[in-house]
Amino acid sequence: MIRVQREDFDVGTELAALTQDNPGVGGMCSFVGLVRDLHPDARTPGAESGEGRVTAMTLEHYPGMTEKMLERIDAEAHRRWPIEASLVIHRFGRMEPGERIVLVATASAHRQAAFDSCQFLIDWLKTKAPFWKLEETPDGGRWVDARDSDDTAASRWGSDDWAAE
Repeated sequence: MIRVQREDFDVGTELAALTQDNPGVGGMCSFVGLVRDLHPDARTPGAESGEGRVTAMTLEHYPGMTEKMLERIDAEAHRRWPIEASLVIHRFGRMEPGERIVLVATASAHRQAAFDSCQFLIDWLKTKAPFWKLEETPDGGRWVDARDSDDTAASRWGSDDWAAE
């Protein structure tokens, strides 16, 4: 299931619903992404003085396009692993540090498929889903660039030739 929404979500409720009425599930993995109050590239000394501080983040997306890409990534996870169920909830709009941005969860008969597929979904979502992030700082707003470390994490799952189709 894929949802892109402005509203917050309850992790417990979502995870319970994911596995409800499915006795074939033996393991579930989940990841919850939160808004940080510090830009990941901020220098530690500067961060102490306020440099690199994030006071809010606004996520924008193209309705329809974003959901379509998330569905494709989710379908790829189901193709690669024996997943009983999966869930991706991604928020958009303005959020403050500590708020939930994303929930990714997978459930399978065995734990390894749940671990791997959950990590795959996070890595590919991070690099392939069309979201734009604007950080608010004490010095103004700045768009968040794609990070090489995210591309490296996503590349370990192999080819993404399907994305060009």
